[in-house]
Amino acid sequence: MYPRSLNFSLSLVFVFFFLLVAVLGSFSIERLSEFNRSSADVRDVWLPATRVIGDLNNFTSDFRAAEGRYLLSSASESAASKRELESLSHSVEQAQAAYERLRRSPAASGLYARFKDGWIAYRRMVDRVLQLHEAGQTAEAVNLYRTASQASYDVVNDALDTVTRLNVTSANAASDEADAAYRSARGWISAAMVMAALLGMAALVYVKRFISRPLQQLAAGMRRLAGNDTDIEIRGTERIDEIGEMARALGIFRTNAIELMLSQRSLSQQASMLEEKLAQEQLLTQLQQDFLSMASHEFRTPLTVIDGQAQRLIKLGDRGEVDDTVTRARKIRTAVLQITTVIDKLLNSARLIDSGAQLYFHPAEIDLRTVLAEVCQLHREIAPQAKISQQLATVPLPVFGDAKLLSQLFGNLISNALKYSPDGSPITVIASVERGQVAVAVRDQGMGIPHKDLAEIFGRYNRGSNVSGIVGTGVGLYLVKIVADLHGGRVTVDSTEGQGSCFTVRLPVSGTGRSANAAPPKLVAVQTDQA
Repeated sequence: MYPRSLNFSLSLVFVFFFLLVAVLGSFSIERLSEFNRSSADVRDVWLPATRVIGDLNNFTSDFRAAEGRYLLSSASESAASKRELESLSHSVEQAQAAYERLRRSPAASGLYARFKDGWIAYRRMVDRVLQLHEAGQTAEAVNLYRTASQASYDVVNDALDTVTRLNVTSANAASDEADAAYRSARGWISAAMVMAALLGMAALVYVKRFISRPLQQLAAGMRRLAGNDTDIEIRGTERIDEIGEMARALGIFRTNAIELMLSQRSLSQQASMLEEKLAQEQLLTQLQQDFLSMASHEFRTPLTVIDGQAQRLIKLGDRGEVDDTVTRARKIRTAVLQITTVIDKLLNSARLIDSGAQLYFHPAEIDLRTVLAEVCQLHREIAPQAKISQQLATVPLPVFGDAKLLSQLFGNLISNALKYSPDGSPITVIASVERGQVAVAVRDQGMGIPHKDLAEIFGRYNRGSNVSGIVGTGVGLYLVKIVADLHGGRVTVDSTEGQGSCFTVRLPVSGTGRSANAAPPKLVAVQTDQA
């Protein structure tokens, strides 16, 4: 007969273990409490009493010796000896008070009362001895010290010895009782642990036989079924718990697997159709790439003609033609340059993203100042209204890199600065050497980037949430990061919404260039703002 629910069975096992632990713990605590009660007398009564009685023995014997020294002291030493007696008397009183606060047996209380009475009588005798000595009757004082005072002290000493022996005897008895309680507790606890282990093993056998083993058999059947082996034996379908439900479900799965195997041929035909559609999609993608290449080629041809005609117009203007002709011709050239730059960026971006940057990475020793100067000048020509200033080092900035890719990197940063800044807003390009790296910062005073977007701004197709209405694809900064990583560098951004942005690119200094430990070069500012 199986239980109706695995939840009930497991809950019953857990409750059993919980009760077993609780009973074992309670029994152990009770036995340990008995041992603690036995050892408490040793700890709380006999050990403190032994310490206090030892102090009384020491103080009383020291007091007796101090009494003798007082009788033998000279006039100049008598004051110090008397203070010593008073100090020892105070110590005896403190020890008496400490002992009286302790819990004592009736026998110990009676013996201590004898000591206390004897100490009072002895102190009276000492006071008599001191009075005789202070009155100049030293001989009578010494005689009294040797006779009556000595007899009183012996009574005190005998009483303390009796109390000490009683305390030691009682402490030994309490210690033996504690040892016996410990041995008894250990035996009972060990027996309880053995019993708990046997009960726990019985519970584990139950779980393994009626829960774990059937589940393992079902899991093995499911693995074989997953391997298209439908010749499996399913046990436990007659059970009325969850394992029975799983066994019956496995039977249904076996039936479904057989049906799936029969429909495999149909699925294979559908897969062939999907492959054909995928081939068509790939063909369309190739056609799009071919169109992009054709369009760029077709754009370049008329743009070259336009550019040539514009140059001829400029030459005619130099010969004395109307100034308006020259102005229009220069505007034609600027427009051609803008279109050409857009096409180059489009092609380069497509190559880097689709084909991989490594295919177009051709590094060489270059001076980054030259690359930056060319990029800045190109964008001044593209956007004559822009105010692009550059602060470049006065010495070469050697890096080992690809000039074309680096031009695209910094071109994207400057283009973004122009795009997201008001017309006429200043753009600053700063380059220097910092700790073995060439650091290039592109700073603008545009709309900035919201703080929540900074973490993802270099991701593909990611743009700031505040640039709606401004044309863009979200791949410019993604390409910047690709090129920076390709050169072993990194790019960071510091931006505040509404106040502008500063993108900083750090590239390793080439090994043939200036030492990284040398003093940083001076910067020279170049400001060429064109109207």
